[in-house]
Amino acid sequence: MKQFDTITELAGFLDRSYIEEIAVQSLNLDEIGEQMLSVRFSKSLFLGCRMSDKLLHHLLPENFIFPVLDVPFNTYPSTLYNKDTLYNGFDYRKRETYEGTTDKIVYDYYQQSLVKHSIKDTLAQRLHDHSITDSLHDYIAQFDERKLVAIMGGHKIKRSDAMYLQVARLSKLLTELGYLMLSGGGPGAMEATHAGAWMAGRSDEELLEAVSIISTAPLYSDDQWLASAFRMMERYPDPPFESLGIPTWHYGHELPTPFATHIAKYFENSVREEGLLALAKGGVIFTPGSAGTMQEVFQDLAQNHYESYGYASPMIFLNVDFWTHERPIYPIINEMSDRGDLMNLNLGLYDNNDEVMAHLHMFQL
Repeated sequence: MKQFDTITELAGFLDRSYIEEIAVQSLNLDEIGEQMLSVRFSKSLFLGCRMSDKLLHHLLPENFIFPVLDVPFNTYPSTLYNKDTLYNGFDYRKRETYEGTTDKIVYDYYQQSLVKHSIKDTLAQRLHDHSITDSLHDYIAQFDERKLVAIMGGHKIKRSDAMYLQVARLSKLLTELGYLMLSGGGPGAMEATHAGAWMAGRSDEELLEAVSIISTAPLYSDDQWLASAFRMMERYPDPPFESLGIPTWHYGHELPTPFATHIAKYFENSVREEGLLALAKGGVIFTPGSAGTMQEVFQDLAQNHYESYGYASPMIFLNVDFWTHERPIYPIINEMSDRGDLMNLNLGLYDNNDEVMAHLHMFQL
């Protein structure tokens, strides 16, 4: 089904008398209403489009019209988010301006919807997430799937920690080698992934300065966490490379990192987690984390064991002591793999970035 997300593209397609099975999303069709009235449409989808009553009657009953629902977000987003659309109106010099941003307004709405149990709200959220997934797959289609690499890890890693800088450096180097870096889009190791990608193409000295700027608010709970990120981006604007963050309003108290140039923010956390691991066909790097990171380890393990998406991708564990002593998951997985209880696993356990990059390089061969 051909999809149209711009008026210009749709208008150029109206040079025929009959059109069937197209999808039109979040457009103001009043701009080309007269043209559309001269065309017969059939079996087509119109999602959240503005149209006159005359055009509505013209399209019914042969087509499927999905109306805009009364919620504080676009039910049918045709593009991914970014820092400008999630943090619209935010002034880092005035912390209170966050309250008026899309991210905060939608999070407050989401919290209320958990209490209301309204079918309208749950439907609107599912439709939103469906459109985000559609936009997400459109976006990643331009990349080699084996160069989609995710970094997982705890949100409590401080910006001032050595691990934060190591992850940022690793992400910077991989981005410069043509990888698209993915994460859960939140703070800690996730943010370090996008901070590194943001600084790709710049020197290590510039990366150190950038990290020093944001380290004035080391934890996501610091009241200057978001403001310091915007100060860093003001110092280093216009990144030449991209990265993809996939956060959720389910954990909306953890703000999404604005360093991700493309943000696929979901309501449903299970859809978000499954999708993130499924996309990372180039491999997943697990940095130290708590329960959420361990859940992701075993979810990724199952996908690779069953080759759910065609083949198994590298599972790389960064920080030998953590994964063998503090959270001794790696020895168990490795032993089960060696004796055949787990199949198809491509495992690595390292302390330094060069070893991680060598492992990912071998997977490309």
